[in-house]
Amino acid sequence: MASLLQDRLPINQDVLLMQKGTLMRKVRSKIWKRLRYFRLQQDCMTVWHARQAGGKAKPSFSISDVETVRKGDESELLRSLAEEFPLEQGFTVVFHGRRSNLDLVANSPEEAQTWMQGLQILVDFVTNMDQQERLDQWLSDWFQRGDKNQDGRMNFQEVQRLLHLMNVEMDQEYAFQLFQAADGSHSDTLEAKEFTEFYKALTKRTEVQELFENFSADGQKLTLLEFVDFLREEQKEGDHAPDLALELIDCYEPSESGKLRHVLSMDGFLGYLCSKDGDIFKPTYLPIYQDMTQPLNHYYINSSHNTYLVGDQLCGQSSVEGYIRALKRGCRCLEVDIWDGPNGEPIVYHGHTLTTRIPFKEVVATVAQYAFQTSDYPVILSLENHCSWEQQEIMAQHLTEILGEQLLSTTLDGLLPTQLPSPEELRRKILVKGKKLKTLEEDLEEEEEEEELESESVEEQETELEPETEFETQRLSPRSMDKKEKVLMCPLLCPPICCQIMIQPPLPKLKSPLLPKQKSTPIICPALSALVVYMKSVSFHSFTHSKEHYRFYELSSFSEAKAKRLIKEAGNEFVQHNAWQLSRVYPSGLRTDSSNYNPLEFWNVGCQMVAMNVQTAGLEMDIYDGLFRQNGGCGYVLKPDFLRDTQSSFHPERPISPFKTKMLLVQVISGQQLPKVDETKERAIVDPLVRVEIFGIRPDTSWQETNYVENNGFNPHWGQTLCFRVLVPELALLRFVVQDYNWTSRNDFVGQYTLPWTCMQQGYRHIHLLSKDGTSLHPASIFVYICIREDLEVDES
Repeated sequence: MASLLQDRLPINQDVLLMQKGTLMRKVRSKIWKRLRYFRLQQDCMTVWHARQAGGKAKPSFSISDVETVRKGDESELLRSLAEEFPLEQGFTVVFHGRRSNLDLVANSPEEAQTWMQGLQILVDFVTNMDQQERLDQWLSDWFQRGDKNQDGRMNFQEVQRLLHLMNVEMDQEYAFQLFQAADGSHSDTLEAKEFTEFYKALTKRTEVQELFENFSADGQKLTLLEFVDFLREEQKEGDHAPDLALELIDCYEPSESGKLRHVLSMDGFLGYLCSKDGDIFKPTYLPIYQDMTQPLNHYYINSSHNTYLVGDQLCGQSSVEGYIRALKRGCRCLEVDIWDGPNGEPIVYHGHTLTTRIPFKEVVATVAQYAFQTSDYPVILSLENHCSWEQQEIMAQHLTEILGEQLLSTTLDGLLPTQLPSPEELRRKILVKGKKLKTLEEDLEEEEEEEELESESVEEQETELEPETEFETQRLSPRSMDKKEKVLMCPLLCPPICCQIMIQPPLPKLKSPLLPKQKSTPIICPALSALVVYMKSVSFHSFTHSKEHYRFYELSSFSEAKAKRLIKEAGNEFVQHNAWQLSRVYPSGLRTDSSNYNPLEFWNVGCQMVAMNVQTAGLEMDIYDGLFRQNGGCGYVLKPDFLRDTQSSFHPERPISPFKTKMLLVQVISGQQLPKVDETKERAIVDPLVRVEIFGIRPDTSWQETNYVENNGFNPHWGQTLCFRVLVPELALLRFVVQDYNWTSRNDFVGQYTLPWTCMQQGYRHIHLLSKDGTSLHPASIFVYICIREDLEVDES
């Protein structure tokens, strides 16, 4: 079967050496380090391993599972073992999704280079494969699994076993008929090309054939006009249907003569429906398509909670890998909990728990390296600072020296802004979010004064920069500049205990006022404070207080419980608050298992930074990934206009006009190549059903599901229509879930796909399923028909 891809594979000396096999050390921890024999299979698509050369081998990983390959010095684990194993002999295989990395140590730098280069060549090849090559690879994988004795051909018994592996329960007589029809050599076996014919017969799409014939006059082809009619009437492509039809024929018609005559064959029609153009997600919304020049507070911002954790909140591992994965998946706001560490170096971990610890400077170096690999738009470092004065100075030093020009340490033009800058203005900049001693206005005034006083004596400068313990967390707005609120904080208490004193100007600045047992050094180091520009953290008291006292660059954080209470008590005020000021929501401290909340509840009032435990897969992360799948996956999504208006009347619990209810019709037609729930049970066939879920404002949140199809995960047919009424589609997301029906217990998860309503295409569409981990289950899909109508009934609102 490898012959399907063999001619196109980039086989070089490295790949050939990998096929011979190499004895390497697999490293899981400082203690677990074992020799394993790794070998690339002849198909060049899978790597197997055994305890020794010639031993019983089992699959280790598929090339399609690999995201990239890193050098040994980029691995935390291998760096910690540098005295035992030279770093140039090590390398790391990084997988898609949440699968743990594979750290390997070869016997020589040359062997390590062979595997690093060879793997990367194959990964690049798989990444750039077209649709036909992906199908060929998938067929090759199945042929390898079905060919039990590995003789390059399959007898009928092997085919029967393969059908069970492929989730097909088929009448034995009919299966034998397909087998005989494909056996062109009459050898009672199927070779590679014959297996392809067998697969085509097995996957004949009768429902697509019927659709094709409905628009084709002769049942053999779609003329240009017939295809234009289909695109306009069924796919709702509108006025650009004629131009689109020509583009699609040129792209998906396999025959050159068909392209010249501007006609589309059945194969071309199926190719279009299975492509990105026939996908349920609008292809024009996949790249960056939104206006990126609006203030930061007008966007939802992809944010992570306790980013350093790759496990639970109590005993989990802290790792820079958490930051790498978060940034790779498009996170733009990262959380860093910093505490005093040994040898004067700050450390990052979840305080007062048994989670492991990592040096702060390693986190900063990792952010510097990976910040803009996925997106050019700004990264926000949310600092939870628990350090002493001395180690705060070290923090400021690391941020300044390691991040260099990436770090934003003053306003963009050195002038006082009137609103937050845009993602476009902040391209490739890293912003610090945290507490600040002074206001931005005072910082800018001080910078001007320093420029004027450059000629003054060192003594005068030292006097001017004398440390103070007061730091300002709240300021009145320009309309009420007759008062200032200042807070004195005790550095010995955690969390800090604050007391407020009202100071009427023009009283002089207080010099080192002391609380009982308070040291004479401020809780915030000026050098660190100065790095906070547009992201000053302040305490939240009430929406009225924020409106009267806070500035646009000051933001508050809310626990999920507090945010939920505010939504119920003052939903519209929350919406207006988020139209001019940034808000961050974080999970409850009781979520020690790193579980997540539903982010939509907070997005519905315009909260920008809804922080998630991105290491934990599930429904909540499906919704989160679904929203940020659009706009190039850049981590910024423009909020609807009614959530950007400071005078907005919108209340998510009680939405009123001008919202007009939409009717959504979803006809679930069929499924294709659904995976098994349990790969170890060869004879277990799934009984699939499709569940369609809508998440949005409370009245819009609902779900419906089809009946289940018994014993068919390969090509099940449902043909059922589900109907939904949606009041605020701008805030709605759809989640399509395939489940394996289980009458004795909860249905098992098979695959899902989630997308925003605004990104959904109408018409006949394929939905390409993702795993629980968010990785592709290619070629698993479901085929649906989507129709959106105005609701003719009177809106309940």
